[in-house]
Amino acid sequence: MKVLIDECIDWRLGRAITGHDVKTARQMGWASLKNGELLRQASREFDVFLTVDRNLSFQQNVITLPIAVVVLRARTNRLNDLIPLVPQFASVLLSLKPGEVVSIG
Repeated sequence: MKVLIDECIDWRLGRAITGHDVKTARQMGWASLKNGELLRQASREFDVFLTVDRNLSFQQNVITLPIAVVVLRARTNRLNDLIPLVPQFASVLLSLKPGEVVSIG
């Protein structure tokens, strides 16, 4: 699967996600895009958008987009708090559908 990591997540988390094509918003040159435009751009090239923004699904109409969104729910968005969620993220990837929003943690 092609996974895009939101800019609010430490880019090093991508190293822990193996077996998938993982890029960050910054690597794609999309760091300055707002959530709506970022999701539209991401949906053209990625299967999954990974974020810690818990309000994203309330602010954007994700159901209409051909991309799934996974929200990591940790104490903070620091790498040490997010790394333990990677195994659960990996198992959720297998069943994600476009337009779906899933929270982990």
